[in-house]
Amino acid sequence: MKNIANQSLNLPALAPVMVLPGASLFPHALLPLYIFEPRYREMLAWSLERDRLFCIAPLKGGITEALTDDDFHHTVGLGLVRACVQREDGTSHLMLQGVARVRLTGFAQETPFRLAELRELRSTPAEPLHNELLVSKLREVLAKLRDSGVRVPEALEGQLAQIEDAGVLGDIVAHSFLRKAQHRQDVFEELRAGERLRLLIRHLTAEML
Repeated sequence: MKNIANQSLNLPALAPVMVLPGASLFPHALLPLYIFEPRYREMLAWSLERDRLFCIAPLKGGITEALTDDDFHHTVGLGLVRACVQREDGTSHLMLQGVARVRLTGFAQETPFRLAELRELRSTPAEPLHNELLVSKLREVLAKLRDSGVRVPEALEGQLAQIEDAGVLGDIVAHSFLRKAQHRQDVFEELRAGERLRLLIRHLTAEML
């Protein structure tokens, strides 16, 4: 897997925003989506005609519908459409890969779908020694998860075994195993890779209790 953790990306000035309850898109992670609402079908068409990028914005806790821009988080994941299959009825199945953390700084359009101005949020890598210790600790927590009965798909198991970068490993694990939406958002918004792993370990441990 190509490490995009500390690379500066050439992001577009604008990207569409899809607001979803309880969904987060971490860098490097894959998110399967079924696009059926008319506004998001238009959003997908707009994206595919350009750079194949759009954002996943989680709704804030206790809110069921994004009636205003204050109803969802503005620190979000920007994703690239890796594969898309359109059905005869106009709906689509797609695979979105997270490529960056971004901050939504404004909205150029609200309808038929939101089109946001972006600012890239870059992570600060952990010190090499801390990186090694945190990766080791996180692998211990993952082992406890397996022992508790959590199923880890074989493909994901192989992927996790190859990752040594604390930031990348933390993002994949948070995306795959954190159950609580607010825990995922807390981890997502932490830009210091070392602190992000510490927070992830605390949340994973708490969710196992």
